[in-house]
Amino acid sequence: EVQLVESGGGLVQAGGSLRLSCAASGFTHDDYAIGWFRQAPGKEREGVSCTSNTDGLTFYADSAKGRFTVSRDNAKNIVYLQIHSLKPEDTAVYYCAAGGQYHSGSYLYPCDPNSPDEYDDWGQGTQVTVSS
Repeated sequence: EVQLVESGGGLVQAGGSLRLSCAASGFTHDDYAIGWFRQAPGKEREGVSCTSNTDGLTFYADSAKGRFTVSRDNAKNIVYLQIHSLKPEDTAVYYCAAGGQYHSGSYLYPCDPNSPDEYDDWGQGTQVTVSS
């Protein structure tokens, strides 16, 4: 059973930084991607990034380019999301999710950082609150 556990959220002042963690376990294969999403109160879930476990490539949603950085600790199977220059509008519950990847022969399609429907397993989320 795939398990995803997020941590690292909290209350931060605007302009600060946070590093969120997603500890992943229970995979029976290596062919998956880890996505980060967020959901603010009253809003739809929004994509932030995705990282392929196969080739390590990370793709960012347009809204996340510039202030969000993903890194991995492969030995611990943890994916990190660093958020810089936090803004009050970054306040949301942040989720990590795991999903399969698409192949055509030997070609691996880029993972999709935007669509929650592409991901099957979700963590419980971690709250990020940014005060102005």
